[in-house]
Amino acid sequence: MSILASPIPSTPIDIPDYLIKEVIDGYPVYYKGYRDVLKQIKTPPEIMADGLLQAIIKSWLQSLLIRQLQPNQYWVLAGEVGAHVSHKNNMAHDLMVIDKRKLPPSEINNRYARVPADLVIEIDTEVEFGTTGNMEQYVQRKTQNALDFGVGKVVWFFTETQKVMVATSNTDWSISAWNKTIDLLDGVQANMAEYLTSESIVLDNPGENP
Repeated sequence: MSILASPIPSTPIDIPDYLIKEVIDGYPVYYKGYRDVLKQIKTPPEIMADGLLQAIIKSWLQSLLIRQLQPNQYWVLAGEVGAHVSHKNNMAHDLMVIDKRKLPPSEINNRYARVPADLVIEIDTEVEFGTTGNMEQYVQRKTQNALDFGVGKVVWFFTETQKVMVATSNTDWSISAWNKTIDLLDGVQANMAEYLTSESIVLDNPGENP
């Protein structure tokens, strides 16, 4: 049985809505560490906020895209940007690039985006998919649902393994080390390893003993 065809993970009950980050296939996706909030070990901001590395990567990617894309053509949005993909799918993306012709200023409001992005970028998976779902299942379900909605490309950067995954509807998904230069959109390219080196940010090698 494939990941996409596998059963939905079981879901905790009586969890406050503010600890839900997304809804995938009708099932809530919780912020990682929500149990510590319920036990009053941590506060909600402690589990919801980006770590420094994730924030720096997000800021760089947004800046890169804003500088190199045609400024009048795209919205380059960063944060937990909401996307209403379908009746049972409300997603939060780290970065979304949306053609302004699909999302004119007259349609901008405080609701989730209801048009597919040309590019979605995700950085890590700081969530818990029910009580039994694994991260591979979560990543694949979220990615496939975004592509089915019409998103042009989904890119995931994983800081722990230093990998990058690129997914489109018309090609096989690829996973590579993030020292490989990848195409984002309209000729904009990114090489995560080169960027971190240029900022003198040194990470442990993946799999290295602590």
